[in-house]
Amino acid sequence: MVANSAGDGAAPAAAGAAPAMTGSTTLADSPLLELRGVGKSFGPVQALTGVNLDVPVGQVTALAGDNGAGKSTLIKCIAGIYQPSNGELRWNGNPVHIHSPRDAANLGIATVYQDLALCDNLDIVQNMMLGHEQVRFGILDEVSMELTAKQTLHDLRVTTVRSIRQPVGSLSGGQRQAVAVAKAVMLEARLVIMDEPTAALGVTQTELVLNLIRRLADTGHAVIMVSHNLNDVLAVADRIAVLYLGRLVGVGPAAEFDRQSIVDLMTTGASSRLGNGNGSEAAVVPGPRAGSEG
Repeated sequence: MVANSAGDGAAPAAAGAAPAMTGSTTLADSPLLELRGVGKSFGPVQALTGVNLDVPVGQVTALAGDNGAGKSTLIKCIAGIYQPSNGELRWNGNPVHIHSPRDAANLGIATVYQDLALCDNLDIVQNMMLGHEQVRFGILDEVSMELTAKQTLHDLRVTTVRSIRQPVGSLSGGQRQAVAVAKAVMLEARLVIMDEPTAALGVTQTELVLNLIRRLADTGHAVIMVSHNLNDVLAVADRIAVLYLGRLVGVGPAAEFDRQSIVDLMTTGASSRLGNGNGSEAAVVPGPRAGSEG
C-alpha cells in the first residue's frame, strides 16, 4: 500500500493513485493528499523518517501509534505548523509547500485539534463565523451568518443542540466537536484532520462524533483521524496507517487489520499477522526494530 513511485509532474487526476484493491479505480481511490519521503527533525531528534502516505477523498484514514510515534508531528506538517525537513507533499498530484496554517487553509485543509480552539463565551454562530464574519452595508450581517451556520449544521445532521445561539461553553463534548467540524466544513475544507476527536467523551457523545466523521467521508471529504482508541479506529476507518518511532510501519484497508495486528505494529513496529501470505492487502513497511532509532 505504501508506494515509492508516482513521478513528479504527473496529471493531478492520476498522480500517485493508490493501488486499487479491486480491478477498478474509483474517485475514492484517488489521493487528494500524498506524502512522499516526508521527514522531520528537531536538531538531533528525528521525529519522522521517510513517511509515504496517500489520503484519498471520500475515505477516513486513521492514523494510529503510541505516544511519541510521530502522529502529532505528521499532522502538524500537513497543517502548516511545521515544515518537513525533507520529502514532498502533493495536493491533487501537484507538489505544494505549506509554510503556514493559512497556506493549508487556502488549499482546503482544516485541522480540528483536541482542544478544539473554541471560545466558550461566544455562541455557536459566533464561533463558526469567527474570523470570517459576513458584513452588509458596513455592519455584521447576523441573519446571513445565522442562516449559514444553521444550514451547515443541518447538512451534517447535527440535531442535538438546543439553539445555535447558545454559548459554546454550555455544550457537551460531542456537541463542541460538531461545532468545530461544522466550522471546517463551512470554510469549504476538502481535507479535515481530527486529532483525538473522541478523547474524554462518553458513549453517547462518542457515537455522535463517529457518525459525524463518517458523514464527512460520505459527502466527499478526505478525513484523517488521529486516535488511540482502537474501537473507534476499527468502527469508522476505511484505511489505517500505523506509525512507530517516526516511521510508517503499516498501511492498508481497515478490513485487513485486526486489533492485535495494530497493537503489534504500535508497540514493536512489526506484526506476524500481516504480510504472511494469508491474502492480506495491508503492507508491513520495513523499518527499525525497537531501540534502533528515536
